[in-house]
Amino acid sequence: MSTASAPRGARLTRRLVQLYAGLALYGASSALLVRAGLGLEPWGVLHQGLAGRTGLSIGVVSIVVGAVVLLLWIPLRQRPGLGTVSNVFAVGLAMDGTLAFVPALHGPAARIAVLVAGVVLNGVATGLYIAARFGPGPRDGLMTGLHLRTGRSIRLMRTLIEVAVVVSGFLLGGSLGVGTVLYALAIGPLAQFFLRIFADDREPDDEEEDPAGEPVGEAAAAPAPGDGGTCVTPPTPGQAILPR
Repeated sequence: MSTASAPRGARLTRRLVQLYAGLALYGASSALLVRAGLGLEPWGVLHQGLAGRTGLSIGVVSIVVGAVVLLLWIPLRQRPGLGTVSNVFAVGLAMDGTLAFVPALHGPAARIAVLVAGVVLNGVATGLYIAARFGPGPRDGLMTGLHLRTGRSIRLMRTLIEVAVVVSGFLLGGSLGVGTVLYALAIGPLAQFFLRIFADDREPDDEEEDPAGEPVGEAAAAPAPGDGGTCVTPPTPGQAILPR
């Protein structure tokens, strides 16, 4: 093995570990928000509402919704990466596993503590997942795909999607509350902070490919000429792209 390929292999292994650790932690932190019972993030509100109506676990609902959203990528001409497909399954499985392990909480002090822990750990998970650079989550791909197809801003597309999601989830019986507000205010700064911690500091022109053969690095920062565009430009300060 050449000296060049050895560091590249080590980087790929680290990125894979980082990807799946981030996805597992994301599911676990979302489960903590459920146990806190003080309000969920927008997509969590929808998942909880659907779970209550269908009798499925919230983790299974998360997987089904993720798969449906991924199908919506087809008319938007988005291409999933390893992180995209892994997101659909790993987050829901980790969420159900954590809910089976963590009991119901009683008392405001315990619920507030678990809420805060869930939001912070969600920020850690977001930084891990994004910094691994294996493609956006299915929900973010929907947002960026609509942005590319309509010409409207990412901020507008995200707002419209999440308003529709949270209203639908609330009408289905999902939980809104102080936790929803805290998450909305805190997740951006937290994700940005942890993204800087977990980001790879190697030179941007030191490119490599992920296991699916997609370029990672500077070549992945912009759509290919004539392509519909599948890659998300790395977040700039104040613009966290969440793995959802």
